[in-house]
Amino acid sequence: MSDSCVFIVDDDQALCDALSSLLRSVDLRVKSFPSPQEFLRHPRPDVPSCLVLDVRLKGVSGLDFLTRLSELKDCIPVIVVTAHGDIAMSVRAMRAGAINFLTKPFRDQDILDSVMEALEQDRQRRMRDQNVIELGARHSSLTPREQQVMAMATAGRMNKHIAGELALSEFTVKIHRRSVMKKMQAKSFAELVRMAQFLSMHQCE
Repeated sequence: MSDSCVFIVDDDQALCDALSSLLRSVDLRVKSFPSPQEFLRHPRPDVPSCLVLDVRLKGVSGLDFLTRLSELKDCIPVIVVTAHGDIAMSVRAMRAGAINFLTKPFRDQDILDSVMEALEQDRQRRMRDQNVIELGARHSSLTPREQQVMAMATAGRMNKHIAGELALSEFTVKIHRRSVMKKMQAKSFAELVRMAQFLSMHQCE
């Protein structure tokens, strides 16, 4: 897991030291900060990461900072921890985007499980983002006509209907479809449909 990094924002140095030691014992890189401002100023490695965030901080509420991260479109998974938690606070944290809410003192296994879940979530997000970039680049390599044919074919339109709507021969449509399959690196038409759906879904985000 050395390709991952856990950030801690907590002004309790003793807790930061104890938690850092625990996380390093399972081969995780750890960096702690006493304030959200210092965390934001710190350059982050381009690896799967997560943030363990305390609610009560000097100068700013951890929950307010969680909302700020959302406004900044920062996708790092956040685990909120607090010594003074209640149901209302946990609900607010989850609505603000936290993936888990733990009350101090928490068991070592609970925080480890939460961190591993958060890192896996970030790893999966990064893979999806990379797929979007790669598929987007392939889609951009299509000619405007090929993009039209791909959109209509993956929407279930028959070749003769595509030909009629675009004022082309069916033979020309077939040529475009073969070109689309090759440029998109689709091994089957079903895979091409999945690619189109994936692109459509993520272009709307």
